[in-house]
Amino acid sequence: MPGDTALARALALVRDLRTRCSWDRTQTRATLRPYLVEEALELDQALKQGDAARLRDELGDLLLHLAFQIVIGEERGEFDAETVVRALEQKMWRRHPHLFGLGEKPQSWELRKRETGKEQRDVLQGMPPTLPPLLMAFRLQERAAGVGFDWPDASGPLEKVKEETAELEAEMRDAGSGMREGLQDEIGDLLFAAVNLARKLAIDPSAALERANDKFTRRFEAVEQLAAERGVELGRASLEELDRLWDETKAAEGGSRP
Repeated sequence: MPGDTALARALALVRDLRTRCSWDRTQTRATLRPYLVEEALELDQALKQGDAARLRDELGDLLLHLAFQIVIGEERGEFDAETVVRALEQKMWRRHPHLFGLGEKPQSWELRKRETGKEQRDVLQGMPPTLPPLLMAFRLQERAAGVGFDWPDASGPLEKVKEETAELEAEMRDAGSGMREGLQDEIGDLLFAAVNLARKLAIDPSAALERANDKFTRRFEAVEQLAAERGVELGRASLEELDRLWDETKAAEGGSRP
């Protein structure tokens, strides 16, 4: 790899740090994992905010961690940047033969993966167990859909949401005190169905929930401000009083209650 590329400079920086800094020299794959997760989450937040300067900085932080892992691979004699990039290129060539002169028609991502040598495996295998549950549900459904296990449009998932809601209502009526497992199962089924509906509508469920969280936070903080202005003590006010404040906030914002 040419020494003046951006990746080559990042690798050179990490090699230098590993030589001259005692902290960097003692880092291992295991010790770097928590920082990698933290940096990925900070990058995700920068993407949400759309701040180009912060996004640039967070991408740099993530690149540093990728460079660290490549350099550690070099030190262990397992791989280097060239073999990492070559493996990436070959994977993309296999998955996009219609783009690289192989004359095949486009296929779903999951079908393509199952037909490419070592990537043949059970459809749902290989998912990182640490994925957040909402994202895990989305990816499980996406993988199953990639091999044809999917509704043709959003009407199927919508009916499934209604079905799961009815089952939850029935469980709430029938469940005795202490019977929480059935309720938990039905809530899980309802959430899973809602994620599938979002996927069929081309909506990122995590982003949708994030927007709902932000909206609720904004409106509840406005309720708190109104309550303070009117001498209403939260925690002692009735639900009816709080609902009136909420409705005022909603009307002022011109939106609908989540």
